[in-house]
Amino acid sequence: MADDGPVEHGFPHLDTVRDAITALYKRLSYDTVQTFATSVAPVDVAFCDTDDLHLGAQRVAREMVRHYRLPDARPIVSFREMTHAANVELTAGPEYFIELNDRFRTHRRDIGAALAHEVMHVYLHRLDLSFPGTRENEILTDTAATYLGAGWLLLDAYREDSASSQKLGYLTPEEFGYVLAKRALVFGEDPSVWFTSPQAYTAYGKGMARARRDEQQPPLTAAGWAGRRRYAHDRRHAPGVQTGVPYAFSGDERGSLRVSFPCPTCHQRIRVPVRGRVRARCSLCRTVLECDT
Repeated sequence: MADDGPVEHGFPHLDTVRDAITALYKRLSYDTVQTFATSVAPVDVAFCDTDDLHLGAQRVAREMVRHYRLPDARPIVSFREMTHAANVELTAGPEYFIELNDRFRTHRRDIGAALAHEVMHVYLHRLDLSFPGTRENEILTDTAATYLGAGWLLLDAYREDSASSQKLGYLTPEEFGYVLAKRALVFGEDPSVWFTSPQAYTAYGKGMARARRDEQQPPLTAAGWAGRRRYAHDRRHAPGVQTGVPYAFSGDERGSLRVSFPCPTCHQRIRVPVRGRVRARCSLCRTVLECDT
């Protein structure tokens, strides 16, 4: 939690974020991911200063449990002084004890963001899905919460001006925007209509621009002129080593040239023959891709 401290920007964790999206599709399946087409609604996590603190926190926690489809999980929320924004005790359940930073007593509109992350820890624990290393696992948690419809709250909790700053989660604001954009491109949902933070709009815009670039990389037909020219050069020298590009050439058992590249939706690598116009279908997320190999 960045509280009146420096907020990291850019896309320093992008590789891990993409790995997390792939892992979600692999562990959940396309059909299960599709059941999260509707995000948490602002009205369902609204929290005003006149609400009872503990009853309100329990209500929002139950909403996160409902959204993540954890009917037999019972979150018990308390508050204490701590360094981090929140913490959850992961056990066999059905009760899960969640502690929130005391600052949320007076920053109640951000309780939903903190609980979106902590209840996702419970969800991933139930799935037995984790990454090695604390930081990587926290990035997985942020990415999963955002891609499955609750993480717009985490980006909306980001606020920064000349006198103060606040950010929840391990992803940068732009990375939260990137994952939200990837989700929006899949489900046709515009989360920006729910933002109350002006800085969230900017971060989402930068994230969307980066997500669009994923759809414009060769050998996809939407690639720009410069990318197509570089691809043609690399193809002529294939299967030599290519650096700084997402695609890679290799030969198959018959000596024919193939190219592999990441799916712009789920980032699983796809391998297709090099023979001009090809339509490929990702086996993981079922995205149909128009390619010019």
